[in-house]
Amino acid sequence: MVDVERIDGGPRSAVVVGAGIVGLSTAWFLQERGVEVTVVDRTGVAAGASWGNAGWIAPGLTIPLNEPSVLRYGLRSLLSPTAPLHIPLTFDPGLWGFLARFAAHCRWSSWTEAVRANVPLNDECAEAFDVLTANGVDATVVDGPITAAFATPKHAQGLLRELSRMAAAGQPVDHVELDVDRLREHVPLASSALTAGVRVDGQRHIDPGAFVRALGRAVVARGATIRVFEAADVRTYSKGVTVHPRSGKAVAADVAVVATGAWLSRLATRWGVRVPVRAGRGYSFTVPVDRPVPGPVYLPDVRVACTPYRGALRVAGTMEFRDPDAPGVPARLEAIIASARPLLDGVRWDERTDVWVGPRPVTSDGRPLIGAVRAPGVYVAGGHGMWGLAHGPVTGRLLAEQITTGKQPQALRPFDPLR
Repeated sequence: MVDVERIDGGPRSAVVVGAGIVGLSTAWFLQERGVEVTVVDRTGVAAGASWGNAGWIAPGLTIPLNEPSVLRYGLRSLLSPTAPLHIPLTFDPGLWGFLARFAAHCRWSSWTEAVRANVPLNDECAEAFDVLTANGVDATVVDGPITAAFATPKHAQGLLRELSRMAAAGQPVDHVELDVDRLREHVPLASSALTAGVRVDGQRHIDPGAFVRALGRAVVARGATIRVFEAADVRTYSKGVTVHPRSGKAVAADVAVVATGAWLSRLATRWGVRVPVRAGRGYSFTVPVDRPVPGPVYLPDVRVACTPYRGALRVAGTMEFRDPDAPGVPARLEAIIASARPLLDGVRWDERTDVWVGPRPVTSDGRPLIGAVRAPGVYVAGGHGMWGLAHGPVTGRLLAEQITTGKQPQALRPFDPLR
């Protein structure tokens, strides 16, 4: 274990359930505070949304999903299986109950509350990544803007209004409007269909799978054990907690952190967590390009994110409310390609590789669940939606502080799991 002094009175050991960016960050910062850690995951490090996402560390674009226009758009999407936001017409009482609660929060007051709650996480998210990379996490973080590209200047007004609302709610975002010539400088792949842009400055991007695997190696190098099994139950007793697989020996520790992403509600509801978490599944793939890609590109009109990735382009998109373990739907992938193909030139769409589908954990009120639950010694961390990568390290840092000191940081109060 890393040679640091444990906080007096705090736990000596912890088991973290979930080896994505949130779970591993929590494990790392617990180790920093002298806690011995075991990590449990049903498939291993970076197997879920932490691998296949767009890799953006973009506090300037942490725009909550629950704005009023999304509700109207979601109702229209029921009639279109290729829409960027897709809600399948299936009999699923849990999904429809979640969507009813989500719809109730699709109002500007809830949206503003979510923006304000995210401000402390956004302010510290870059520093949390810097702490990790300066202390043994051997991975590259690239600084640079994200360029949003639009068919016309009029289309850009939607994002500009959102950024203005973000600023009014306490989250100013540095950005610059781009004409067609400046857009081409930032996005050499832009086709003639794109004539305007917005450059969002002060952002970062990473290879998400490589970063999370490096984080996992660092946690192991500091003394952690990673065990591969599905946690079927977490039980409390007088001396701590035990995490149980479906069969075999349980893992015991002083405390447990459940960071299982889109599967969080399967365990958390028994501990008084009333805010549900559902899978908002995204798809991604990698395609070769004929020209260099200097930085990430956002296509808001079709809800597609593109990121330089190992000399090629990672393309990610869609929000599909479906069971997290359901197989991918080829039509969803083809819809992303069909929507982005007219907007980008020099992309070899038919040579795609690394096709992936994975579940983003989405809450009904647009805020993640971070902190203690009713079961003594049990904590949860999840429900970050599309921003789990950006907010993973700072979430781990703040939650480790709460676990070892017994005091809830001010920044975590809006994310109390028992709200």
